[in-house]
Amino acid sequence: MITIKKEYSLLPHNTFGLDVKADTFIEYTTVDDLKQILADKEALGSSYLHIGSGSNLLFMTDYKGTILHSGIKGIEVIENNSDHVLVKAGAGVEWDDFVAHCVSHEWGGAENLSLIPGEVGASAVQNIGAYGVEAKDLITQVEAIEIATGKERIFTNEECNYAYRQSIFKSELKGKYMITYVTYKLSKHPVFNLEYGNIKSELAKYKEISLITIREAIIAIRNSKLPDPKIEGNAGSFFMNPIIPRTHFLELQKKFPDIPHYEIDEDHVKVPAGWMIDKCGWKGKNLGHAGVHSKQALVLVNKGGATGSEIVALAREIQASVKNTFNIDIHPEVIFIL
Repeated sequence: MITIKKEYSLLPHNTFGLDVKADTFIEYTTVDDLKQILADKEALGSSYLHIGSGSNLLFMTDYKGTILHSGIKGIEVIENNSDHVLVKAGAGVEWDDFVAHCVSHEWGGAENLSLIPGEVGASAVQNIGAYGVEAKDLITQVEAIEIATGKERIFTNEECNYAYRQSIFKSELKGKYMITYVTYKLSKHPVFNLEYGNIKSELAKYKEISLITIREAIIAIRNSKLPDPKIEGNAGSFFMNPIIPRTHFLELQKKFPDIPHYEIDEDHVKVPAGWMIDKCGWKGKNLGHAGVHSKQALVLVNKGGATGSEIVALAREIQASVKNTFNIDIHPEVIFIL
């Protein structure tokens, strides 16, 4: 089914809570629907954008064009053996609903990614990650439609060129494909990943460690740090954690002995952007109607009535502070829509 709406408010489709509008909003529920939409170039118009739940988007103003949204649902087991299952999910499935489904069936691998906002399609584009796990660790293949031709294509994990918060869909093939389904490999004998953040200390509150309690612990941690977008608009982590040369890190460590880091390889380490932003004194500070969350400096928030331009202005000030203090460039994880 195809649903078309004019002068449509995108308030339900961006977690920053910006009441911007799209000239046209089209939602589809099948692959054939999407092919039909792409075939009608005149109706689609010259300017269009495909979005999920808008959890990684920052609209600067009203969108003068067509917004497309996937309503493709469904979670299906396509392979099942004694070691693992392959699970295929529609691009329009809410990501956390997918994680909950996996945990409830005792399939391991996605539990550390609990409560990340967004939809299944976005997980494959953004290579979402948290607490030592990334979507690329689970994805086996991605099904997509080529926009120019309407042809279906299946990408293997290797063909997606995954890296930290990156994929081929954000680089070489940006704007050329629309994702319809993603297949994930989940384990029936999971090895728990508990080394990141304060997962272990949170799990100490439970009688046992299981997929269910890990999910509950992750949700508790995220809720304690991150604001509810329905109450205070935000897109979760606004900046990516930078990966820097080890030589640079060792120099910084002399000045900041408590600087945290995560090992990448012999020559590189990852430094938490939130820690640096906090060190620069931004936590809890406001600039106009935009602000930095009081509990997590990595999160920029809409304090009420903020515009996209105000949020960007705050982000630029923060980037300048971090560069001046640490000589490190931090880059937005959020995509600016002009």
